[in-house]
Amino acid sequence: MKKNIEFGISTFADVMPDPHTGVTISQAERIRQVVDDILLSDELGIDFYGVGEHHRKEFAVSSPAIVLAAAAGKTKHITLGSAVSVLSTSDPIRVYQDFATIDAISNGRAELLVGRGAFTESFPLFGFDLNQYDLLFDERLELLLKARDKEFVTWSGKTRSPIDNLGVYPRTEKPLNISMALGGSRSTVIKAAKLGLPVVLAMLGGNIVDFSNYAKLYRAVAQESGHDSDKLKFSVHAHGFVLNNSKETADTFFPYIQYYRNHLLGERGFPPYTRGDFDYARSAGQGLFVGGPEEVADKIMLLIKHLNIERFIIQMPLATMPHDIVKEAISVYATKVIPLVREKIEAEY
Repeated sequence: MKKNIEFGISTFADVMPDPHTGVTISQAERIRQVVDDILLSDELGIDFYGVGEHHRKEFAVSSPAIVLAAAAGKTKHITLGSAVSVLSTSDPIRVYQDFATIDAISNGRAELLVGRGAFTESFPLFGFDLNQYDLLFDERLELLLKARDKEFVTWSGKTRSPIDNLGVYPRTEKPLNISMALGGSRSTVIKAAKLGLPVVLAMLGGNIVDFSNYAKLYRAVAQESGHDSDKLKFSVHAHGFVLNNSKETADTFFPYIQYYRNHLLGERGFPPYTRGDFDYARSAGQGLFVGGPEEVADKIMLLIKHLNIERFIIQMPLATMPHDIVKEAISVYATKVIPLVREKIEAEY
């Protein structure tokens, strides 16, 4: 029975021109907005807020840990996490220390979501070889987990200097929650399952039900590897936006997601994003969670039914929307969508 689904929000702290005015706010202002959004989410009872790491001008946050620390002492209930931390180009000892510190400030509310990242700017920026893309992640994940599990660490590898029985501080009062981000790679699903790590699946469009194969694979491999799959958290992270009715939401959000996709995916050779593309992507059963409260709640219920998720995370906004509209969307999500889903769970399970 699914009685305890968690609900979250994430952001990449997008800094892009407003498609209506052409005005771009400063990165500093966008970071301050993110902290405000975390505080609002905490007040409204949202379970989780995640902040992503990037190293390009369109996204303001290069260090999620610092932003989360700014919110940690001002919030009371909400879990604070990265979404994601780019582990491949970070020192895993420092990453552990940063999040252990957030965990202390927040009284145990820190989570660390690690991944390879969707962009590669951090590799040349920090002097890493992109040809070691997989090796860097694998070795750093191994070292990170050692730092989580033991006070004194001994480790050696090919991408970092060895450590010989050195202490890593501060220690957390309970083991730090570490999860792995999943894109579309079966090998990553299998790796996370074998390690017994919770996962967050990025659902960037497509048919919701089709993603159930990832959840089934993850739980099967985890069980085969000796882990209790019932205790492993499977979360979904998806793009979305929600206001009080469907048309209002679609008309408000479309210019921003259109700019976002054309700017970021256009540089990768994708065709222009049209209103027809958008309307199909947000239609029933598809993985763009844009609409009124009932529509978004129904899609979350599909995730619960077919993927058996423990947490849903909506990434909003995309691009840089007026902050008052973003705060309204957070409020609608908290006061209308989440209660609707909980009512549906009570009725159906």
